[in-house]
Amino acid sequence: MENAASIVSKFGQALVEELQEIRGVGNKIVHLRDELSSMNAVLRMLAEADDDCIDHLVREWTKQVRELASDAKDCVDIYKLRVRRPLPRLPVDPGAPFNCARRLIGHARLLPAIVRHQFLKLYLKRCLAADLPELLDRMVIINERRARYGVDQEALRRSATFTTVSPATLSARALRPSNDHDQFIGLTDQVNALADKLRSGDDKDMKVFSIVGFGGLGKTTLAMEVCRELEVDFPHQAQVSVSQAFDGGKDLEGLLKRMLHQMAKRKSDNKDGIKEEDVVAGIDDMDVPGLTGKLQDLLRDKRYLIVIDDVWTILAWDAIRSILPTDNKYKSRIIVTTRVDSVAKACSSVSAALGHYFVHEMKALGKEVSKQLFINRVFGPEGTCPEELKPSMLTILRKCGGLPLTIVSMASLLASYKSPGSKEMWEKNMQLHRFSTGEQSYLGGNEADSYASYSHLPHHLKTCMMYLSIFPEDYEIKKGRLLSRWIAEGLVSERRGLTLLEVAESYFDELVSRNMIVPANISYDGRVKSCRVHDMMLEVMVLRSMEANFVSLVGGEQCEGESLGKIRRLSIQSSGGPMDERSMKHVRSLSTFQPEGHHQLLERLGDFTLLRVLDLEDCKAVQNKHMKHVCRMILLRFLNLNGTDISKMPKKIGKLVHLQTLSLRKTLLDGLPQSVTELEKLEFLYFHTRSRRSYYGWRLPCGLGRMKALRVLNKMVLYDDGAESAREIGELTQLRKLNISVNCSQEVFQVLVAALNRTYSLRKLWIVDLGTGKIMNILGQMTSPPLLLRSMRICGRIDGMPEWFGSLMHLVKLYIAFTMLSSDEILGILCELPNLLHLTLGYSSYTNDALAISAKYRFPVLKQLSVDSSDAEQKEIIFEQGSMAMVEKLEVEFGSWETSLSGIEHLPSLKEVVIEGFRSNDTLNQTVLQLKSESDLRLVPNQFKVVARYRWEGL
Repeated sequence: MENAASIVSKFGQALVEELQEIRGVGNKIVHLRDELSSMNAVLRMLAEADDDCIDHLVREWTKQVRELASDAKDCVDIYKLRVRRPLPRLPVDPGAPFNCARRLIGHARLLPAIVRHQFLKLYLKRCLAADLPELLDRMVIINERRARYGVDQEALRRSATFTTVSPATLSARALRPSNDHDQFIGLTDQVNALADKLRSGDDKDMKVFSIVGFGGLGKTTLAMEVCRELEVDFPHQAQVSVSQAFDGGKDLEGLLKRMLHQMAKRKSDNKDGIKEEDVVAGIDDMDVPGLTGKLQDLLRDKRYLIVIDDVWTILAWDAIRSILPTDNKYKSRIIVTTRVDSVAKACSSVSAALGHYFVHEMKALGKEVSKQLFINRVFGPEGTCPEELKPSMLTILRKCGGLPLTIVSMASLLASYKSPGSKEMWEKNMQLHRFSTGEQSYLGGNEADSYASYSHLPHHLKTCMMYLSIFPEDYEIKKGRLLSRWIAEGLVSERRGLTLLEVAESYFDELVSRNMIVPANISYDGRVKSCRVHDMMLEVMVLRSMEANFVSLVGGEQCEGESLGKIRRLSIQSSGGPMDERSMKHVRSLSTFQPEGHHQLLERLGDFTLLRVLDLEDCKAVQNKHMKHVCRMILLRFLNLNGTDISKMPKKIGKLVHLQTLSLRKTLLDGLPQSVTELEKLEFLYFHTRSRRSYYGWRLPCGLGRMKALRVLNKMVLYDDGAESAREIGELTQLRKLNISVNCSQEVFQVLVAALNRTYSLRKLWIVDLGTGKIMNILGQMTSPPLLLRSMRICGRIDGMPEWFGSLMHLVKLYIAFTMLSSDEILGILCELPNLLHLTLGYSSYTNDALAISAKYRFPVLKQLSVDSSDAEQKEIIFEQGSMAMVEKLEVEFGSWETSLSGIEHLPSLKEVVIEGFRSNDTLNQTVLQLKSESDLRLVPNQFKVVARYRWEGL
């Protein structure tokens, strides 16, 4: 009996202690959160420190801190997003407020969910109570280890006096041997063009020209060759290089001295035997003001050409610009080379006549030029590549991506192995001379260029760049997809007055400006829609990510090994890649990039309990059964199922209360459950199905007004029973893009139009009428239309263009179809819009047999006009003199009918004409020939490209 009492007493005591531990979880989380902030500050200091100031010991300690910070963040997120999660609520039921019985039944059904919620909360707190002491102990141990091995905090500080060897200097050394002419392959035309620009112009003021481009493109080589080309025109020249760590307060003195020594040529005795004064005498004892005065006195009445090489910041340029003469009237020139677009524009002068900057953008070499440069370097000007080595050569050139420095460096390594049996040595050299983490080995300086560009990034952009290592080589990354993933992963910091998306866009734009990423698709208004990462830069990012255990890769050309640490971000780049039994509970993002395979991985989806990002785009192995695991990922913020074959979405999708992006394009779904309206944090909802039953979209749900965070809502259909849903659209104050089809009565459409009067933030509006009436006329009754619209699509019968269309001062793109109006009604109200760049007159948009565009229709900035004339047997498109002078691209749909084009000679800015229709259409083929003749009559710079797109017969 006493033993039983003792057991009960001990059990009770243990239970009390455990309950006390559970109750203390909240206080420990607060302590852990403060420690996490400190760890993040340390990691930021490390990221901003110069690499040469960080030894192997500091680097290893950094890894441990980073892993500890990741584990701490997992615990904080579990507590904040799962333990502190509010109790389940009743789903939206329109009839429940007026029916007591239905409300009681609803609460009874909710009771089991509340019980489960409380048990889960207790279980999670118990798990945290067990994990937190271990984490706090690890913090103490890591701190003691730092002190024990003498890791000095001073190593974390950025050295103000540390100066790296300029990558531009490495460029010049690699590309400019004194007796080597291969360096100019592919650059001759650019040298001549830039030299002509520097010579030309009647303005005698000093001008600044910028050369901008990715590291390794040959900016330095181009600038130096231009100087040699212009030695006669500019007798006073200097070339100085600016280091990445340039400090205007400390480094100007050395730069001025180097410039003066080059500008002032030492003179010998004159004809009378008297030695002339040396203009640089005594400069070694001068300070910056004295040197500046000396330089300005020397250059004031001379024509000079100065190359400022490798400028990294606008601050550095401002400091340099302040020491140069401002009153020189001898057509002097300055060339600045930089990798950053914003710096290039800040440096360069602006053409008063042309209204643009004097900026020369370097382009990568084409395939044939790259091949010629490589062969000349390896086999000599008259040599050829053996057939056995050609596949290896093409692989090398593809990896080099048209960068001259990379090609020259790799070719120099392989020049000793020219025989047909050298294939194995070529492959070994490719592997041996790659950039290695932990030490800065160089492949002819190109990886140093890539690494230097990365090192110069601010801390937040370094993390965003490393994140790109998730994507495979040559993969086109959609901008919207990338920004949403950055936000979901917590890589975007909050800024007062800006949304997270706007901050993420600023990150993206800065990476483009710095040439860290390459635009792959640019829209009609100049916006970058997608990007790629250059192969060399991607290789550096992959190695940095794997060193930091930031990303774990399975498959793919860049994957050379597997990290043994905890998996944080998993990227599957090959079908059926190796999947072991390692724990997946710490994985924050899962991405697949091959359509087939992944069955083993998908069966383990239930193990990914901390997942924030799930990106399964085009993964054909995804089935409906896997969605039950997805709906349990409570922390999920980004879900991409584009291109998968799922056909049913579970009701439990509403449980993903932290979801921000739900992308369901090109699936087999017929619609979404009502519970989707419970996703109150959802910002982006994309829907497009391959199912014919829901081709136009899914039924507009009731309860939409709860989704206050929605910014994008597309592919919805409004029916006669959707009046309440239509009204709720007006409550979505953050809505930016709306794509909706209507198949309803005038009364319901009137409700929708009234709701649109309250969507002041709308930037994109697409409305398609699926009926046969003229309910679109109600658009003319809008009292407060969304005047900030940038893109609009209107498809449906209407009696006249709404007058408020003429007030859309921000409208950039407009598509109209099935309006059945006269061309004068359409063009008359649109022709004065100040920002309209792209106009599409779609099928049955106008009724005229002849679309006559006269000079009175100005269209001041229109760049692209698309016309579908396939709705009648005979159509004519006429451009009168003075009409659409700015149009650069013209697209015309012929179909199978006769269409004639006239007045093309009145479009002076035309660059491309696209004709589309059936190959059997003789009128189309004749028009193509006529257009080519018209282009040939123009001077070469003003000729335009003619493209014929043929459809398959019967389509």
